[in-house]
Amino acid sequence: MGRPPHPLVRRPPRRLGGLAVLGASVLVAAAAALPVHALAAPAAGPGADRVETPVATGSPVTGVTESMVRVRVPLPASAGPHPEACDWLSYLRFRDSAGPAASAQADRILVAQPGILEGAGAFDSVARNTVAAAAKDGKHIEFWALDRRSNCLEDHTGVQAGLAAKDVHLAVDYYYRQKEVDGRKFAGYQTNDQVAWLQNVGLEQTVRDQYDLMVHELPDQQARKQKMLCGGHSLGGVLTAFFAEWDFDGNHSTTGDAGYEQCSGYFALDTRISTSLPGAGGPLPTDLIPLLKFGAGAVQAGLESGVVPRSLSAPALINTETMNLLSIAGLAADLAPGGVSDLATYVPSSFNTDTTYRLLFSKDYPTFVKGSPTVKDFRFTNAAALGGLLDDNSEPLAFMQASVGFWDGGKIVDKEFPAPNDLDAIGLGGLKQLLGPDKKAIPDEPNGPLYTWRNYDQVGAGVPASKDGTPFTSSAKEVTDIGELARSLAEQPLDFTEHYFPTKMVTDIALAAAPGIADDAVHTGGPTANPIINLEAGDGLGGSSPQPGDVVAPGYQHIDVLTASAKQNDGEPEIVSTNLAAFAAK
Repeated sequence: MGRPPHPLVRRPPRRLGGLAVLGASVLVAAAAALPVHALAAPAAGPGADRVETPVATGSPVTGVTESMVRVRVPLPASAGPHPEACDWLSYLRFRDSAGPAASAQADRILVAQPGILEGAGAFDSVARNTVAAAAKDGKHIEFWALDRRSNCLEDHTGVQAGLAAKDVHLAVDYYYRQKEVDGRKFAGYQTNDQVAWLQNVGLEQTVRDQYDLMVHELPDQQARKQKMLCGGHSLGGVLTAFFAEWDFDGNHSTTGDAGYEQCSGYFALDTRISTSLPGAGGPLPTDLIPLLKFGAGAVQAGLESGVVPRSLSAPALINTETMNLLSIAGLAADLAPGGVSDLATYVPSSFNTDTTYRLLFSKDYPTFVKGSPTVKDFRFTNAAALGGLLDDNSEPLAFMQASVGFWDGGKIVDKEFPAPNDLDAIGLGGLKQLLGPDKKAIPDEPNGPLYTWRNYDQVGAGVPASKDGTPFTSSAKEVTDIGELARSLAEQPLDFTEHYFPTKMVTDIALAAAPGIADDAVHTGGPTANPIINLEAGDGLGGSSPQPGDVVAPGYQHIDVLTASAKQNDGEPEIVSTNLAAFAAK
């Protein structure tokens, strides 16, 4: 069988053959627009390969200690030129403050892969709630929220400076007006050519990164097998399944190096532990990459030439500028939720932001086409502005929705763009998988009152009705505290969103059966080799219909499984974290 290599000695990723680039008809529909500033490499002494930094936030969940951990695991030379910071892997470590300081002494360690366009900060609430729930039962567990390697390119300087100074304008000035912070200037938004190394960061690199990190942090394989639970949210379920199948020394034996031998169980957060794309619980836009039908070689050639953008992006909602804007909106709502938002006017106009605003705040097709009224014609509090961006009654994409309350302060009407609310009546009910099941609502008094926001626990009587006479929402369907969502967006050192999602990740998963893509995913029984808990959002994506034994969270949207408040409106403990903690304790 041969001697296994040292766990941190990585075999070079396979390179696919370079087929001739096909014509313009196979261009990807979405162009890339990406930021350039990378996170600085951790300041460490000579030879240091691990840095752990305490994290302090305003979370109301007590008894949980958080830190940011960075471990040096260099990319192989075949990845190409890349920032030094990208030779480090990062994760957020949440643990019981009354428990052991050493991970090896914890009762269990949950290792979580984020979903598409998602960073480690998105696990903030579910991690804290799970650790706290386990502590109540006398168990000391840890929750590790992974940040994928490409997130090393994100620049958090402006948001962190605005948070420290309690001034959101400082963040906007940094990202949009070239204002320096501590002598540092934002380098702007990168072109597709400037992230060429991402063409080599796909499925293999991602699962190997997780393996290397787990081995580094807990070198004893038997300890990993006993203590570690592997899982994730949305796309994280697919990545966990591939991790479970992977043979990490390449000899295709079962000598303790297989992915499933690193985990004692699996957890799926509104997803499935499955290598098939429908199990992702989110939009994997393979149809936007026409080269897929021509095979793996054509796709890799497209990535290498730049015909296929190295990072997924679209003009509205899904691009680096908009992902960063969510952090800024979260910062404003975190610092002054009741303050009047001026982001729509203070943030300079751009194609990406203007297109996003037009999509989100057009009540119908005539408004969208005419471009009037615009979001700038309305007055919102900072909390209402954030709610308008992410609430399930406002945000049109299901995979970005959370249940954080509802509009207040003025007239509210049905939002009939980009799709009407009566989808079932017109035979388009299938669009609910994309748009979510809840009716969309929008303010309807431009140049009028200040629109405010009812938090999730303030939704009760008096909720406006849709045109069919039924209230847009109810207390049973609201589960996430908008203040906590804002805190997670603004205060976490690793971002809630993922600015640079490598296209190769999607193409590798779609083409996993092709030679050279997932040749080491040989342990096909790995995803079922350990116990599994499926925790599904009742109104979310999930990837399939609930099965016997699944935990279904009523009223939850796709993001709510990560962000739901520990204190729920029905007086019961938060269902996802409570059941996840109980599963970890078994």
